[in-house]
Amino acid sequence: MYRNFFFLSILTLFISCSSPANSPEFIKKTTGRYLYNSDEVIEVYFENEELFLKWRGANSIKPMNVGNQQFFVKEMNEKIEFSTDSSSKNQFLTLVPKDDNDTIINNFRKLAVNEKIPSEYLKDNEFDKALEGYLNIKKNDSLDNSLNENNFNSLGYKELRKNNFENALNIFKINMMLYPNSSNVYDSYADALKVKGDTLQAIIYYKKSLKLDSGNRRAKSFVEKYDKKE
Repeated sequence: MYRNFFFLSILTLFISCSSPANSPEFIKKTTGRYLYNSDEVIEVYFENEELFLKWRGANSIKPMNVGNQQFFVKEMNEKIEFSTDSSSKNQFLTLVPKDDNDTIINNFRKLAVNEKIPSEYLKDNEFDKALEGYLNIKKNDSLDNSLNENNFNSLGYKELRKNNFENALNIFKINMMLYPNSSNVYDSYADALKVKGDTLQAIIYYKKSLKLDSGNRRAKSFVEKYDKKE
């Protein structure tokens, strides 16, 4: 067992030491951000001609160069390579099939320099563009993981706790557009309006919530209390 481990260590060292340097042309062509899924990217960059990745919070993933411009990414347990579509000229990061009989289907498109994903628009408070992006995702796949109603709700309340009223309202608005048949999204929007001090508008959205869920006691109590004052 020790001999096998020693042999594997020497082999790994040999591969890493003998791997060819990445050419300036290859570096220029592959550097950038790739669309890993509908709302997530992998960033490719180079330091001292060595390839690195940023992915899911890890900022310095160093793939092993295994030759022929292919790289093994331990964190993904995948071998990757880069390709260019002959017709569109788009650059792709590709997962190399583990089986020779498999077809290559995991192609991740390189994003344009100023291209953003919806969550990045959301982070930059570009809410209209974020909404447009999420609606496009929903159009293609209504069950996409990025369209999580509870996640948007939590993010909205996080902004509300900071008294960032407009941010909270915009996030809740995105949720309303994505889930127009959900009682909770109108209730959350009403909560933000109430905290902001816009009671009249809050009542309107509490009533929208109640139309979809008459058992929403908190909303019902607030509306009844207001109606009594009238």
